[in-house]
Amino acid sequence: MAIQQTYDDNLKHIHVLSYGGGTQSTALLLMALNGEINGVIPDFIIFSDTGWENQRTYEWVEKVNEYIKKKYNREIIITQNGNLREDLLQAAVSGERVASIPFFTKDGQGQKGLVRRQCTKEYKIIPVTKEIRKQLGYQPRTRVKEMVHLWKGISTDEIQRAKPLPDRWITAEHPLIDIMDVDRSGCISYVENTGLGTPEQSSCVGCPYHSNAFWKEMKTKHPGDWADAIEVDNAIRSMSRFKTTLYLHRSCVPLEDIEFGGDQTTIDDFINECEGMCGN
Repeated sequence: MAIQQTYDDNLKHIHVLSYGGGTQSTALLLMALNGEINGVIPDFIIFSDTGWENQRTYEWVEKVNEYIKKKYNREIIITQNGNLREDLLQAAVSGERVASIPFFTKDGQGQKGLVRRQCTKEYKIIPVTKEIRKQLGYQPRTRVKEMVHLWKGISTDEIQRAKPLPDRWITAEHPLIDIMDVDRSGCISYVENTGLGTPEQSSCVGCPYHSNAFWKEMKTKHPGDWADAIEVDNAIRSMSRFKTTLYLHRSCVPLEDIEFGGDQTTIDDFINECEGMCGN
């Protein structure tokens, strides 16, 4: 269902921009507040904090929030469903269940694999949908009567990530593709032209989909995040609920022992992130 100012279906339509703190969602946010998304201004802007975003993301979200408060009198709603970093460390000690990130694995025979990702759903999608229900005044398990349009910051070069959401009362919208027809470079230019600076791709500190270039930059320029990633990488080796050994790096070698050279992964690995809620 296209984003429009009025609908002829006797439903109340609510527009929610899912803000990821990265390149595309920042461009989408500014375009929206400038009235460029068919003249529709989002009712709510929601950022779901996993608790393990890299430090640049937190600084950028704060900067953008201050900018839109002053210029548009709007504010980003920050929500959370636990702390991914702390939950991973706790699970490594206790053996209790934790939403898995896409760990790389190696078994006793040296066979490598990849753990099914649950983190996007539990730390991004669920908290956003809970926050929408809260903002609309609904109690848990109460049927939502409105039609909610959830805007996601996916650009034309990542069209594979433009996928529907499971809740019937939410329809996924992809304005950068369907309305603005803009790619990542266009998003960067748009944000830079506001004077805010150059946005980076947002991501969790220890996301296994990082490229070697990203890991190398973290190691050389962001020692706090690097130490954090090493701590978690070492801790997950003791996760008893998995029958294989877990790693954050595709090579199945501890992060602290890797000399980073070429790229670690292909862009398709991240583009195939199922719900399009991460890294934008």
